Amino acid sequence: MTKSLHTIAHSLFQPSQIIPDVSVSGIKLNSSQVEKGDLFIAIPGTKMDGHDFINEAIESGASAIISNGRDVGNLTVPQIKVANPRRAASIVAGEFYGHPTKDITVVGITGTNGKTTTASLLYSIFMEAGHKTAQLGTLGMIAEGFDQEATLTTPDAIALQKTFSELRDADFSHIVMEVSSHALDQYRVADVDFNVALFTNLTPEHLDYHATLESYYQAKARLFRMLPLDSTAIVNESDPNGLRMAEETNAPTLTFSRSNGTSIHFSDLDISISGIQGKILAGNVTYEIDSNLVGEFNAENILAAVSVGHALGIDKNAIEAGIINCPAIPGRMESFPLANGATAIVDYAHTPDAYEKVLGTLKEMSVDDSNIYVVFGAGGDRDASKRPEMARIAEVFATHCFVTPDNPRTEDPDQISKEVVSGFSGHEFSLFSNRGEGLKIALDRTAKNDTVVILGKGREEYQDIMGEKEFYSDLKIIREYQ
Repeated sequence: MTKSLHTIAHSLFQPSQIIPDVSVSGIKLNSSQVEKGDLFIAIPGTKMDGHDFINEAIESGASAIISNGRDVGNLTVPQIKVANPRRAASIVAGEFYGHPTKDITVVGITGTNGKTTTASLLYSIFMEAGHKTAQLGTLGMIAEGFDQEATLTTPDAIALQKTFSELRDADFSHIVMEVSSHALDQYRVADVDFNVALFTNLTPEHLDYHATLESYYQAKARLFRMLPLDSTAIVNESDPNGLRMAEETNAPTLTFSRSNGTSIHFSDLDISISGIQGKILAGNVTYEIDSNLVGEFNAENILAAVSVGHALGIDKNAIEAGIINCPAIPGRMESFPLANGATAIVDYAHTPDAYEKVLGTLKEMSVDDSNIYVVFGAGGDRDASKRPEMARIAEVFATHCFVTPDNPRTEDPDQISKEVVSGFSGHEFSLFSNRGEGLKIALDRTAKNDTVVILGKGREEYQDIMGEKEFYSDLKIIREYQ
């Protein structure tokens, strides 16, 4: 594919800029990936600045540059100077790939918790309705005929628009995607045409990046401010920020709630170890719900998915079938029976709120006099304020806690663990420098009816240590005990 620079970047030109036209065969944000004919966009980052690599990109064959105007010397190719290169990247990517989401029904899900489960439920609903559907998020991309590759929750604008273009060309009609706060703040989805935006909930997370909960909220709110009038906003009224989020948009709004009968809600609800059953009332329509998922938080995720299906006019039978036929979601309350009669539960939970929901649910379902052992740690280079809070919540529900490394990244894992255990109030715990060792000791301690809850990594198969990803799998160890 080749397009002219003027075609894809015309909206970026300043009146004073006279930009020679050239052919553009691709768009790159990484200078090391630049090929002949590519447009290179220099993005200032927290660790590296793309402007330092402009000359390298030109040497590799870049046909044009987009920059913030920083003086990097005289260039031999056209340069477009913009105030915000990240925003520009989204604009030119949309133009280059022909705005593919205009031809696809796109549902964007944002919030702290529940995005992946809700996306998986919606994927199942859309497939039951006969729609060729793709799911994008922390599980990678799930789409027939495409490789499932794990990536950022929301890829960069160039990769995203390219993916959408490929899905459109492969006749996909529906996309359900998780939309992270980072993606919204960095304009990765600024030129995506969303038909539905869904807000699940908001609890403290990513404060290492956003600094304050209000800033985190404002990033999420961007999704709703960008909605056109012919789209739909759907918000969780049970969350303290739900109704506030509804006010951020001019689009029509639907609300769902655990308790408010004027919103989409459960009229009957039974949550047990076998799953979730009940009836959801949405106006004059009643949905019969039968799901293998467990926990009140998953009932909320089901409410969210049904609300989206209802808003899009999906057939009632398809919605009900999508809920009941949705398979277990990898790394989300995933259960593994052990040979000794105990159970291992793997969950991606990595926030205090998610800890409380997962462990609270498991405590309610546990057999009298059985033990709950919790294996967890905190990621490095992330919000440090949540570390002691994770320990405080874990000890409320756990018989014993096993604190281990969990993607320390560039931080000292021992220092991270020290900050975690500062949240314990005298609770008995064990501290390990090796996650696998801690997990094995926890599994060795179990007896019949006991539960080992392994939090944080889900199905990840690595430990991120000093920029290197070393192979590590909780699941591989668990399978040795089955």
